[in-house]
Amino acid sequence: MTSSSALTRRPRYHFSVPDNWKNDPQRPIFVDGEYHYYYLYNADYLAGGIGTSWRRATTRDHVRFVDQGIAIEKFTNAEGDCWSGSLVVDAQNTAGFGEGAIVALVTQAGVDRVPEGGQAQFLWYSVDGGRTFRPGHEGPVLTAEQTPDFRDPKVIWDARRERWFMALAEGDRLGFYASPDLTSWSRVGEFARDDLGLLECPDIFEMTADDGSSTWILGVSANAKHRGLPATYAYWSGEFDGTGFVADAHEPSWLDWGFDFYGAVTYPHHLVDGAEDPRMRHVIGWANFWDYPHNTPTIVSDGYNGDDMIVRDLRLVRDDRGYRLLSAPTAALTSYTTRIHELGEFEVRGHFDLDVRSDAYELTTELRWDTQVTDVGLEVCRSRGGTRLVGAGVDVSASEVYLDRSLTGNPMPGRTIAPLRRTMARKVDIRLLVDRTSVELFVGDGEIVLSHRVFPLAGDEGIRLHSRGGSTAFRDVTIRELAVLPEPRS
Repeated sequence: MTSSSALTRRPRYHFSVPDNWKNDPQRPIFVDGEYHYYYLYNADYLAGGIGTSWRRATTRDHVRFVDQGIAIEKFTNAEGDCWSGSLVVDAQNTAGFGEGAIVALVTQAGVDRVPEGGQAQFLWYSVDGGRTFRPGHEGPVLTAEQTPDFRDPKVIWDARRERWFMALAEGDRLGFYASPDLTSWSRVGEFARDDLGLLECPDIFEMTADDGSSTWILGVSANAKHRGLPATYAYWSGEFDGTGFVADAHEPSWLDWGFDFYGAVTYPHHLVDGAEDPRMRHVIGWANFWDYPHNTPTIVSDGYNGDDMIVRDLRLVRDDRGYRLLSAPTAALTSYTTRIHELGEFEVRGHFDLDVRSDAYELTTELRWDTQVTDVGLEVCRSRGGTRLVGAGVDVSASEVYLDRSLTGNPMPGRTIAPLRRTMARKVDIRLLVDRTSVELFVGDGEIVLSHRVFPLAGDEGIRLHSRGGSTAFRDVTIRELAVLPEPRS
């Protein structure tokens, strides 16, 4: 039995900002054998200051991140602070800053622009491996006269047409642009949806599926709560011809069905020789949402506000329903196991409390239930009296998977659901990640994931299995306590 009741609420194995504030992740790039991860950072947050800079961290395994400080200072010029954008390695020197220069296309919103506070895209570049950036031009490289929402450029190299391609968030649509040099951009098409709320942080990439076929994926952070759908990362598979994207289906799929996986970005996996692996990508998402961004106890306990959900490994599968992205916690996470509890099998009717207490772990099990069961799952972050907990499981009677933080101190208590696949009618694999500020539920093969920001109190570490209405076998119950420990000093 283990227990942790330290005063800190900083997560043990998830990424968190060193101090003050973070929000949107920026797509990591691979340079000199490591991934460079940038994110929006406000060093004056606790003092009431505004504006964001770009802060950098590096990682080799997507779990341990090393802080590298600020790469683009906020309010460097008169064009306002730097918002979201994307980085590319300009291997062919198309922009004129040198072969291998790192170029960032960034949204800034200068107050002198039309319309007032209008958003425009600016080019920044780095010739020191991404450590620091400077403006590439005095003015913007792309503007819009009448579009109030005009931000979050996502840029890729279109190898078939030997030019750069940009997807840009423009309210209820994504604008598509092309450029030979990252500076002169021409609008070539768009992808419009008026039923998914405000579209932000677009994403586009090509990927190879498990059957060897390839397809394009278009992703976006969408807010479809008005339709009873998530406000996370929506995506479509389809055809991309350099100017437009034709989706295979009208309705998107969702990488996450929870409350807190916003502004997510995907990035390529690189092999040992540095080449991109077309069969795998990674994704990282902000563990927060704009309905309640400033309501976290870590401000008081640790002087910061800003965590990410665990980096996930993405694989593409193809079946009779089309293409689907499958998510799994990134493979290196198991290397950060501090203790393993192999608990075996439990036959549960009613409930059963496990003799393990922890505030940071991964729990895996296979659930097999009888025909009488109406609800089966787990209660984690459970207080000793059971008045506080996070519920995770399957509502069999409603054919839904759920994650429920109603009985926690969250700023927006509630329950999120995802449809249960027919292949999961009587059996399902569960993988549950619990940390001091988050719970993430991976179901089955990882097509269903739900992520919640949670704030359990110190000592809320109980784990209860439950099966209502009938009996359930919890097979191979294993708990791996996890922590990213400080590296030993040399």
